[in-house]
Amino acid sequence: MASSVAPRPTAIVDNAAQVLTCAADAIDGIGLSPGASVAIAGSQIAAVGSHAALAAEFDLAGVRRLNARGGIVLPGFVDCHTHLVFHGSRVEEYSQRVRGATNAELAARGVSTGIPATVAMLQTASAEELVESATARLDEMLACGTTTVESKSGYGLSTAAELRMLEVNRALDAAHPIDIVSTFLGAHAFPSDCSRAAYLDLLTEEMIPAVAARQLAEFNDVYCDEGYYTVAESRRVLEAGAAHGLKVKIHTDAYSHIGGSALAAEFGAVSADHLNYTQPAEYAALRAAGVVGVVMPGLDFAVRHVRPVAARAMLDAGLTLALATDLCPACWLESMPLVIQLACRLYTFGVDEAIRAATIGAAQALGRAGTIGSLEPGKQADMAIFPLSRYEDLAYRLGRGRASLVIKKGRVVFDAQA
Repeated sequence: MASSVAPRPTAIVDNAAQVLTCAADAIDGIGLSPGASVAIAGSQIAAVGSHAALAAEFDLAGVRRLNARGGIVLPGFVDCHTHLVFHGSRVEEYSQRVRGATNAELAARGVSTGIPATVAMLQTASAEELVESATARLDEMLACGTTTVESKSGYGLSTAAELRMLEVNRALDAAHPIDIVSTFLGAHAFPSDCSRAAYLDLLTEEMIPAVAARQLAEFNDVYCDEGYYTVAESRRVLEAGAAHGLKVKIHTDAYSHIGGSALAAEFGAVSADHLNYTQPAEYAALRAAGVVGVVMPGLDFAVRHVRPVAARAMLDAGLTLALATDLCPACWLESMPLVIQLACRLYTFGVDEAIRAATIGAAQALGRAGTIGSLEPGKQADMAIFPLSRYEDLAYRLGRGRASLVIKKGRVVFDAQA
């Protein structure tokens, strides 16, 4: 609806088949408004409503028209879990795994695998190369309607390399239309040249203070799972981050259940991510603590996970869920529309639920639901327009995912016809 205190619009998005506001209080979850228009004032949304209502509220003479071309308009996607910055490729590992190769067979063939392989490749790259490769991925994400991306470190596993990854995030944020939200994930794995105890000391006594002092990250994350960080180790890492003002995120329950979700609830984490082995008894505690569950059907598909996330049960229990790509060398996925398609079939999301999880839900997983994730007056004018006549086609038209127009902070930053 139009606001009587909204500033005069500088642009108006019209000729839409449907507008989805995805407002938090939308009765239908997505705020479906057939034929509505969106008024933009500078970098913010001024109002959403029928063209007639906006014309009655505002003087639209000379206001720039952004033609939705009969498509659907929705908030720009928020990709709230990625490992955007990496170097090289693990295509050899992936191509052999799809044929059923085991870790032992890959090792026998001399194929480097997993996080250690990516750590080794990152060590050979310059900051300029990292910016260049990440920019290419961001360009594709933007074309698919994503306007905000969370980017984790975690492939450095040394103070210098982790700081370099976060500096790359800062450079990307300054240069690219997509907003970059930085997360420190030094506790992604353990380096091969350092004992667990020594690396934990390095994380908590050197890395985290350095990250905080340079204001290179907003969040502190840890991989709490079998074979990675124990609950006790994870608690130490999260406590150290919190002491330096870093907000809590956690990778957990991806391949085992060791207590990470309970730890997320204890800390009131902004999000708990993966959740394949999270127990139903834990859903209420996560919900009560305000923890957003971030689930990634693309990863479950890419690794052919034996236990896909029980997202339907989580949704039915009232847990707020967000969708993300988990873009990384093990899941090279840049398209949030494809994530929506996979979520509907692999996780039994409704199409409306998947869109909500990819917009306002994902904004909540970054603590930014007050400024992005929905089309409401006063929020940032981030939106994606797709050449579809109804929103359900985002899930129905498999493999389709390019936007026709993307607007960031009130400015057109991608036009498929340009």
